[in-house]
Amino acid sequence: MKLRNLIVTMILALLAGACSTPRLGYFQDLQSGEVQTLSSSKIVRLQPGDKLSILVSSRNPELAYIFNLQVVGHYQSSTSGKGLSTSQVANYTVDSNGNIGFPVLGSMHVAGMTRSEVASYVKQQILNSGMLKDPTVTVDFLDMYFSVMGEVKTPGRFIIDHDQTTLLDALSRAGDLTIYGRRDNVLVTRTEGNKQTAYRIDLSNSKELYNSPAFYLQQNDIVYVEPNDRKARESTTMGNTLANPGLWVSAASLVISIIVLIRSF
Repeated sequence: MKLRNLIVTMILALLAGACSTPRLGYFQDLQSGEVQTLSSSKIVRLQPGDKLSILVSSRNPELAYIFNLQVVGHYQSSTSGKGLSTSQVANYTVDSNGNIGFPVLGSMHVAGMTRSEVASYVKQQILNSGMLKDPTVTVDFLDMYFSVMGEVKTPGRFIIDHDQTTLLDALSRAGDLTIYGRRDNVLVTRTEGNKQTAYRIDLSNSKELYNSPAFYLQQNDIVYVEPNDRKARESTTMGNTLANPGLWVSAASLVISIIVLIRSF
């Protein structure tokens, strides 16, 4: 009797393990009406190697012209019906010391600044020069990206088009995780200078997610979604065999036969 019970228990445990499903839900600990405190808001800040465009405009476009870095061609005054456009302005690259070379004003240290801080800084320097009384400064980041890899629907490299981009934003832009992606162990790697830091995040745990330093992404962050055990098994020949429905139908028939045989004793 004990042997029969042991065999039955082992067979049922095997079937239960084979039929188990991965955890697919997010925020499984979050209750209705519950308030979570987010990690400190982290706005994208300039680093050496980043590129940006800076456009200076004014009611007097001829005076604003000298503060704009030109690509090619000649400036046409407003009397011709054409003025300076963003597409006519070259980009600036932050050098290894965190500086950019700005027309008329010379070298300016911008590393560590946000877009709005750069705009305010440049505007104040122009006002201090006394050459333009009403400058309007528009700053845009260029060629800033994050990457999403692994078990998502559309992996790839995505442009940063907001001052703040969260991990959830990134996964949404990648089409969300596939059914094979692990929700409990998403990896974010971040390079700062000559150091790379790894953060692992459980999407089913809202407290862990919202308090992670990687909740707000930075330029060049890499998000990697690992495959779950089911996907790993299916990547092997044996795993593909085990995933075959025909195999499990045969196995179920065998189990039933064994149980009937045991009960006959």
